[in-house]
Amino acid sequence: MKRSASPRPALAVLGALYALVLAAGWIAPYDVHEQNRDLAWAPPTRPRFVDAEGRFQLRPFVYRQVERPGRFGQYVEDRSRAFPLRFFVTRPSTGRRHLFGVDGEARVFLLGADRFGRDQLSRLLHGGRVSLGAGLLAGLLAVALGIAAGTAAGFYGGWIDAATMRLGELFMALPWLYLLLAVRAVLPLDLTPAGAFLATTAVVGTLSWVRPARLVRGVVLSAREREFVLAARGFGASDLYLLRRHVLPQAAAVVLTQLALLVPRLVLAEVTLSFLGLGVAEPTPSWGNMLAALRQVHVLTSYWWASAPAAALVAVVLSYHRLASALQQLLGKPTP
Repeated sequence: MKRSASPRPALAVLGALYALVLAAGWIAPYDVHEQNRDLAWAPPTRPRFVDAEGRFQLRPFVYRQVERPGRFGQYVEDRSRAFPLRFFVTRPSTGRRHLFGVDGEARVFLLGADRFGRDQLSRLLHGGRVSLGAGLLAGLLAVALGIAAGTAAGFYGGWIDAATMRLGELFMALPWLYLLLAVRAVLPLDLTPAGAFLATTAVVGTLSWVRPARLVRGVVLSAREREFVLAARGFGASDLYLLRRHVLPQAAAVVLTQLALLVPRLVLAEVTLSFLGLGVAEPTPSWGNMLAALRQVHVLTSYWWASAPAAALVAVVLSYHRLASALQQLLGKPTP
């Protein structure tokens, strides 16, 4: 007998990712807007324990990176002075405590720097708040709309069912990406970062209600004809009581599986909009506008650390799909 997959590994990975982005203000060593123009496209900093003279140091340290004369974007380490890596430091520029940092003129870029010399790790963590937060909130919005529409269509039937399903078929017939771009394009482009985040979340969530609605409708259509539901109705139970106690609990498995499938799709939708300049714009970091630098061939071929958000996206999507597959096996519901 084939053993069912456990959702715990996927939940552990996703929990770690969300914990990292929630703690971005503490983990990130630099402010996301802090620029170091003399370190544009600086490669990842290498923490060391052995200095230039071959002596072992108990405390990790880094060397300051300096640009190679006459070679833009090429750096060498200045090994004349070592800068100890310090933990639980307070940065004077922010007044906040951070997990690690260095003193002096050195910089610790564990994931390198971008074209403005901004720390990629700091921007990746703070950008994860935008991309993962938008995907999760949009997924919850889509599922909530799907539950409301699917429940009304399945429980009451008639013209409500017909109108809801015809509207859903219209949404599914239109190219999803083009519909997403068209709706977002009619909104103002000069939104504040918070406004752009909310607008993106609302757009991608509102356009994704159809699939959960159709599945919830199917469950409600089946549940409303069960004998115990008919018996409760015969004893005078109200529609609200029937839905809350007997009908909607049977849709829980479908809802959880759909949420696990929708969130990565909507994270990618937010990344796509920001990548195209229609979502959260610079200088506020998002995984989408961070990946926009890869549209330049020389960045794609020369600065591999610029693709760090893509690696994070792969981890998120694979973990969510592993979670959805495990929930499908655990709850005994087919994955659509």
